[in-house]
Amino acid sequence: MKVLAATDGSKYGRWAIEWLAQVPFSVQPVVRVLHVVDVAGLRAPFMIQPVIVGTERYLQAEIKRMEMTAKATKNQSALLLASLGLSGTVVVDRGGVAATIVKHAKRGIGLLSIGSRGLDALDRFMLGSASNHAIHHAPCSVLVVKEAPRPVQQILLAIDGSPASDKAVRFLLRHFNPTPDGPNHEPVMVTVVHVMPYLKYPELREAGRAVVQRYVDKVAKVGFQVREAMRLGKPADEILTVAKQHKADLIITGAKGLGAIGRVLLGSVSTRVVQHATCSVLVVR
Repeated sequence: MKVLAATDGSKYGRWAIEWLAQVPFSVQPVVRVLHVVDVAGLRAPFMIQPVIVGTERYLQAEIKRMEMTAKATKNQSALLLASLGLSGTVVVDRGGVAATIVKHAKRGIGLLSIGSRGLDALDRFMLGSASNHAIHHAPCSVLVVKEAPRPVQQILLAIDGSPASDKAVRFLLRHFNPTPDGPNHEPVMVTVVHVMPYLKYPELREAGRAVVQRYVDKVAKVGFQVREAMRLGKPADEILTVAKQHKADLIITGAKGLGAIGRVLLGSVSTRVVQHATCSVLVVR
């Protein structure tokens, strides 16, 4: 699988690369690291007024700083790939951050890895908006990195029985190794969580249990350890609660849900999970 890792030189950008060495991929991915230089972003929306004395000199100094940062980030990322034993390349492109990342994600990429924050207060807003833009507009699955890399032993798989859930399960089964190399060689634990609203109809709850069992059987068949978690309540809140209870290293969820209304609802659920989870989140498309 080809993976795109977006970096800005911050710790979150570095983590977006380092996480690719911790995710238990069945086959080592080929990584393309991307650093975007957004020169136009310096002039808008902050430079609405005509250029005044000193402004242009400030802009040129910032452009030079950005170019130097890009060079340093490219060199550091290449060294990081080598130290992690990952094969790939590092590229620098120019343009709007979010749009440029999505443009590169359309080039045969199966997964985009991106940090949830950036370098400082302003960059956090910009990179945060880029990760939010990516989960809604990237044509591939998106891994939003929230924390420093760690071995992935506890995965929470959020499902609702929709085609999007089927895609999430297929991604897990196709690309993840249930028994990755490591000091203990223990199978990865997958918690399958399905959240249902408060309903008075027992047949719907039975249907929900059947959905969970179907996914549990598929995941267990390939060698993962599996447990199920049926919950009643608001989907995003319950997913986050279960992830905290089981100390999840990674949450996997589909990008869309059941039907036109369901797509909006699950879209808002996955967005809320990405925004509020303390662990990293993989949104499968």
